[in-house]
Parts: sequence; structure tokens; C-alpha cells
Amino acid sequence: MLKQLLRTKHPLAVNNEAGEIELRRTLGPWGLTAIGIGAVIGGGIFVITGNAAAMHAGPAVMLSFVLAAICCTFCALCYAEFAAMVPVSGSAYSYTYATLGEGAAWFIGWMLILEYGVSASAVATSWTGYFVSLLDHVGIHLPTALTNAPLAKVDGKLQLTGAVLNLPAVGIVAALTAICYIGIRESASVNTAMVILKICLLLLVIGFGWSYVDTNLWHPFIPPSQGEHEFGWGGILRGASMVFFAYIGFEATSVAAQESLNPKRDLPIGMMASLAICTVLYVAMAAVLTGLMPYTQLGTNEPVVTAVSSHPQLAWLRWVVEVGALIGLSSVILCMCIGQPRIFMIMANDGLLPPVFSRIHPKYRTPHINTVITGIGIALLAAIFPLDVLGDLTSIGTLISFAAVCAGVWILRIYHADIPRPFRIPFAPAVCLLGIASCLLLLSTFDAYNWALTIAWTLIGFALYFAYGYRKSKLHRDNAGAAATAST
Repeated sequence: MLKQLLRTKHPLAVNNEAGEIELRRTLGPWGLTAIGIGAVIGGGIFVITGNAAAMHAGPAVMLSFVLAAICCTFCALCYAEFAAMVPVSGSAYSYTYATLGEGAAWFIGWMLILEYGVSASAVATSWTGYFVSLLDHVGIHLPTALTNAPLAKVDGKLQLTGAVLNLPAVGIVAALTAICYIGIRESASVNTAMVILKICLLLLVIGFGWSYVDTNLWHPFIPPSQGEHEFGWGGILRGASMVFFAYIGFEATSVAAQESLNPKRDLPIGMMASLAICTVLYVAMAAVLTGLMPYTQLGTNEPVVTAVSSHPQLAWLRWVVEVGALIGLSSVILCMCIGQPRIFMIMANDGLLPPVFSRIHPKYRTPHINTVITGIGIALLAAIFPLDVLGDLTSIGTLISFAAVCAGVWILRIYHADIPRPFRIPFAPAVCLLGIASCLLLLSTFDAYNWALTIAWTLIGFALYFAYGYRKSKLHRDNAGAAATAST
């Protein structure tokens, strides 16, 4: 059993097998950059920024964004080398299979469900808040029983709230799943349009809001520490682990590798460009929010609306913010709905999931059944669970995946140094080590409850692996067949 868990696939074999799955190649560097921006900008600006500032970092939440961006930069460089060398849609799963073995690959693939599927559910629940607020402004009031989750976390335990389901979250997931079903070109076109409009709206808020920024509100820039992870440098670090959730989308470009026109050139461009653009926008928005009102008042479900509403001269921007939030969060959900089915597709092609996950629509050339299954799963989670429960799992799974990619690049440099690399990381050992170390540093800020959820999720995943994937693994069957042939 241990031998199979540690058995790896040669990186070039991963490439060859990916060629067996024919998806339509339509994405250039700007399309991939738009997917990255669409996946990144959303929850970070519209939800997490205010909470991170109010509870942990104060005005220094700007530094939290910078620290999270530095961590992501190391990881993005590693992703870029991997993605250019092995341009397949499996993302960290495929990279881990080529370096750390099947057992680790399954573990990372299972963690990626947290990064894409569960995070999409979390963003969908955030979308509901802005949607309900917008309807309230025009005099339409939805019953709370249909706009809240039936479960809530109270004192570390799930309790019933009396609500039926989060219906708006289900609706937006269903609509975006339908777009993904039709095809990547249509999905990318819708996403690109949302990204352009979203950036314009953000620049509008930053531009007009900057005129009313009171720099006195930035003092003290780093509030004195009030305990572990409450302000001070400990709070900045905890804030970085919170806003890290907002950066996970940059890697979404790699899951569209098999739909890229020139993945060896375009994937590194898409990842690094989307990360750089989003970081600038995040820091600028954090500066405006903490300059418009005291950071202690930003811990609301709508921190941008809260900050803008504090200045009567900016009241007209409230509508812009509401619409911008809906567009921004929608584009994040869309990108995650694009990414998750393609990871399942690669895992199914390896035999670790049933063949239904790898079927391609004859007309649209998309993993259509897989997309529907993924959409149903995302919608169910969004309908039942609250944001904090869904968010608890997402960042940990993502950081673990990122650390595995950084380790994988280093391992391949040692054991497969002869493989052509269209993009090579400068100072690879240092970059890989810094990427791993920064991920571990952010992981250290999560509490025992978060780790308990992650362990439970991991145990469920390996139960499924040993029930199906272990026996059906294509690599296992190929090696068993080769051994039988050799013995005859």
C-alpha cells in the first residue's frame, strides 16, 4: 500500500495524458489574467478587509495585504514554473502527483475542493448580504427565512437558526453554473466583462473616496497589541492569514491550462499580472476604508458601504458599491465554478474518481456532467452553512496546497533537472523555501477548531480514496499490468 501511495507520475507523462482530454483552446494571456482577477477581487475587498482591520490589524491591514501578497508571489512563481512545464488543468493536484506521489496528490486534490468548491459557497453567502441590501434600498424585502443559513456556529457548535435556506446564494450559483455548462469561451467572455466593470467601479470608489480620507485616522498605524493576534505585529500577521483568502484566485488561471492558446507563455503572464493588479487595488481600497472612518467601526458585513455612508457627500457611491460588490462576488463564484470541475476531470482521468467526472460535452467541449454535479454541491453548501463555517476550511486547504507546490518545484529541480522548463524561477531553492515558510507562518495563526475541521475533512477524503481511488487508480492498474506482463 505504501508503495502505491508514494508512486509518482513522470511530469511528461502527465502532459501526455492531458492530451487525451480535448477541450477548446480559446484563452490568451489577457483572458487568463481576467480569470485570475475575477477569482481574486471579491470577498477580500467587499467583506474581509473591514473585519481584518477592526479585529486584528487596524490601519496596518494595508501591511497585512502586502504580507499575504509576498507569500502569494513566492507561490505564484512556483506555480508559473510548474504550469509552463506541465500545462494541464489539474493545478496543484497534477504537480503533486508528479513529485510527491499518489497519496499526497489525492490529499492536495481533496484540499483543492476547499479552495474552489467550498470557497465558492462562502462567497455565494456573502453575495446574498449585498443582494438583500440592494433590494432593501428599492423597497423589496425578502423573508429572512429564505436569506439566511439554517445552521450557525455558536460557541464552537452548529445550531439551528430557524431559517429554511439561503435562497439567493442557491440562485446565483445555479445561474453561473449554467454559464459554465455552455463553454469556457462564453464563461470567459462573461467573466472578462464583469472584471472590466468591477475594476472601473473600484477605481471610482478609490478615486472619489480618496478626497475624503483623513490621514489622522491612520495614527497609530499599528495599534498597540491587546493580546495574541489582536493588533500589534501579531494582529498584522493574523490579518494577513485572513486576507489571504482574498488572494487564492490568482492560481485559478492554471486550471484553464488546457484551454489556453499558448499555456507555456501565457500562464506565467496571467498569474503574475493578476496578482500584481489585485494587490495594488487591495492596498488602495484598504487605505481608503481606514481613512474614511475609524477602523474599529469597519467590522460589519458591508464594510465598504459602511465607510462610504459615513460621508454624506459620498452617499451616491453606495449604489455603486452595492452593484460593484454583486459583480465582484459573482465573478469570483464564476471562476471557482470554472476551476473545480476541471480538477475533478483530471482526477477522474487518473482513475481516482468515477469516469462520469471526465465526460466531455460533444458540442460545448466542457466537462458538463461534472460541472452540474459541482454546481449542485456548491449550492447545497451555500444554502445550509454560514460564511464563517465555510471560510474556516478554505484558507487552510489553500495554504497546504501552495506549500506542496513550492516543495514540488524544488523536488523536480533535483530529480528531473533535465526536463525543459519554458519558465524558470530565479534562485529556485530560496524562492521555494520562502514560499513554504510563509505558508507555514500563516498556517500557524489558525486555532484548534480550524485544524479539527481540516482533520475531519482529510479523514473523509482518504476514506473515499481507499474505497474507490486506491483500487481504480490508472497508475496502479498500468503498473500492475506491466508487472504481470514481465512475469510471464
